Amino acid sequence: MKLQPVRGTRDFYPEDMLLRNWLFSAWRAISTLYNFKEYDAPILEHEELYTRKAGEEITSQLYNFTDKGDRKVALRPEMTPSLARMVLAGGRELVQPIKWFSIPQCWRYERTTRGRKREHYQWNVDVFGIETVHAEAELMSMLVDFFTAVGLTSQDLEFRVSNRKLLQVAIESIGIAEDRFNDVCIVFDKVDKLDKDTLLQEFSQIGVSEPQAEQLLRIAEMDTLEQLVQAFGSESEAIQELQQLFDLAEDYGYGEWLSLDPSIVRGLSYYTGTVFEVFDRERSLRAICGGGRYNHLLSTFGGKDIPACGFGFGDVVILELLKDKDLLPNTKLQVHLLVGTYDAESTGYAIDIAGQVRMNGLSVECISEPKKAKWIFRHADRIGAHWVCFVGPDERKEGIVTLKHMASGEEVSCTPPEIVQHVLGEQS
Repeated sequence: MKLQPVRGTRDFYPEDMLLRNWLFSAWRAISTLYNFKEYDAPILEHEELYTRKAGEEITSQLYNFTDKGDRKVALRPEMTPSLARMVLAGGRELVQPIKWFSIPQCWRYERTTRGRKREHYQWNVDVFGIETVHAEAELMSMLVDFFTAVGLTSQDLEFRVSNRKLLQVAIESIGIAEDRFNDVCIVFDKVDKLDKDTLLQEFSQIGVSEPQAEQLLRIAEMDTLEQLVQAFGSESEAIQELQQLFDLAEDYGYGEWLSLDPSIVRGLSYYTGTVFEVFDRERSLRAICGGGRYNHLLSTFGGKDIPACGFGFGDVVILELLKDKDLLPNTKLQVHLLVGTYDAESTGYAIDIAGQVRMNGLSVECISEPKKAKWIFRHADRIGAHWVCFVGPDERKEGIVTLKHMASGEEVSCTPPEIVQHVLGEQS
């Protein structure tokens, strides 16, 4: 039997679970502060939910199969389509704006590298029912609050922001057919990943000439609103939305986190307006998270469109970054008290003491079978117990126990109810 998990997947030992739960708790805390409600959906979905547009990278990365009922199904590679399905199913009963978040496990069959696995958990936050970039500005504020809470600053990270409408206007102005827009987006999304010759070759394969591709690549290099105004005019809807978004970022107080980057388009076809990705400034890792506006998502599933935007934030890359920055929390398992016994007759007494302490919300390990003191103290070291308490015939008779603090060696004689005060006193 192979002892390693399937390639691209992970085992979570107790220490790993503490770290994962810490991260999820931080995500949930920020979501709650902004009044987002948590939801979930099945990890197994209909395959057609993810095959909206042939050529999208996600289509070739599906974990998909035909089940015993001859249905084509897939493990979800992303959460947004499931959310769209739920919003459509909920219909008018859902009060807008719909502000929901989830932390789903997602699956993609792709090449594994640092920060990229075939399964990961993802913080998904979405808003339905707000037409303006005020929604995007709030989503970015949530992200900044999270980054700040875990010790990261604008010196560590940058939001690279653009708008899909820029590319839409650009391809129209240089004579590329409108029905090639999504294909152009898929190639344009690779600007930072491929060399120029390879990009020109991929543009050629979708019917974009070399002069047209050269113009697109020049747009990708622009990094100020002034340059965009010169290229597209101040009346451009995309530029106006970008300007409003940057102004709102100043109002929220995170303007220094944002930079303009027209090469950001995101690889999925459903994006329609604002798009953004967050990178570490040293560019040592792939994108930490990304998102944008997708006003026409619901109609791709046969429903009536509602303006919407959101982001996805995976657990793998951020943990790599926090590890690099030495910002991971201490995940050593905490055991407040270990209770041991000298003799079998004291088992009930030890169990009773452990129960009294647990009722006060403290973690207790009770060794109910008799063990020698040497074994008990060695075990206390292994599990990181703060205090050790032994009980035997004398303790049962006198109602007094000896409590030893492992770090200092201090010993205290006390009654069982007083144990809690000593342990809590250390916590304070």
